[in-house]
Amino acid sequence: VQLQASGGGLVQAGGSLRLSCAASGRTFRSYTMAWFRQAPGKEREFLASVTQSGSGTYYADSVKGRFTISRDNAKNTVYLQMNSLKPEDTAVYYCAGQLLGSRTSTTGYGYWGQGTQVTVSS
Repeated sequence: VQLQASGGGLVQAGGSLRLSCAASGRTFRSYTMAWFRQAPGKEREFLASVTQSGSGTYYADSVKGRFTISRDNAKNTVYLQMNSLKPEDTAVYYCAGQLLGSRTSTTGYGYWGQGTQVTVSS
């Protein structure tokens, strides 16, 4: 599967953004999907994952209650709704897909989008 992330941009603290990740191929519904982010000088960080059907979601503590992951298998797209954004949310955001593996580790994901920049100003 090939992944294309979009929707990043510049937003003020307290604002919202919705990221999208479009997937190619007819097997999208077979993949667990996730969002990660990487700030300058830091390791890539797990944010959220969603099961193949979309019925199960899992969040990192740092974004729980502010971010929501969802997917539309008919559109081959996964989303990340980000609310109450903070300057420390500034990073490049990546979508990722897996068939099997650890859902919170980068090594568990074999398919990655190219990243989209999110900048939150104070």
